[in-house]
Amino acid sequence: MEIGISSACFYPHVNLEETIALMKGLGFHKGELFLNCPSEFEENFIEKLNEEKIKHEYSINSIHAFSSSFEPFLFDSYKRRRDDMIKLFKKVCKAGKALGAQSYTFHGIRNVDLNFMKIPRVIEIYDELLYISSEIGISLSQENVSWCMSSRPDFLKTLIEKCKYKLNFTLDIKQAYRASVSLEEYIEIMGENIINLHINDVDENNSCILPGEGKVDYGKLNDSLRRINYDGMGIIEVYSNNYTSYNQLIESREYLTKNL
Repeated sequence: MEIGISSACFYPHVNLEETIALMKGLGFHKGELFLNCPSEFEENFIEKLNEEKIKHEYSINSIHAFSSSFEPFLFDSYKRRRDDMIKLFKKVCKAGKALGAQSYTFHGIRNVDLNFMKIPRVIEIYDELLYISSEIGISLSQENVSWCMSSRPDFLKTLIEKCKYKLNFTLDIKQAYRASVSLEEYIEIMGENIINLHINDVDENNSCILPGEGKVDYGKLNDSLRRINYDGMGIIEVYSNNYTSYNQLIESREYLTKNL
């Protein structure tokens, strides 16, 4: 499996446009870019990122947005707010397409009581988002996120069963741990629609540490992914306080190269 890295690993200490040279300098050739604020969705900023990408011969596998600022409100009951959020969603999709990304890692709705959720309306909005992203030329990739509805296996099953357009997935290890749902259960549900993998590690005291420093059985994970014919990347995504030296990121990549 090809191992990449997310620019989120350097937030908030390194400006996004500077992370491309940094990631390449650490020996990573491909990964995920996290757009940290609305100004980083704009065309002139995306042009700057593309210049850096070309200059350093770095490939963008996927993009991730400053999702909490707008994604939950794509499902809002107030139409004008929802329409404004759709405009931001389109900007992110277009940014990802311009950067050559194959997918947009999506969080979506925050956790709510299913008794108060109008599922037909949620499905209608998902279908609209899937149609928009497909028309722009980037795949919407739903991530399992512990504080979102996407953490819930029953909700994911409903999306798969009821959406009329194909929904792809990003599997995140730390988020599965935080939601107390096994990776195997998520893989069973998401199946061959997994197109992206966020890699981190966990132990008894920490829900996110560098790969190779915890108790995740990557060999078992690899076997599970092979069963669904996963042929995508593994992207290291940790927080900047999970390491003290960039060399630790290199060591994690080397560890994963041997174990995935």
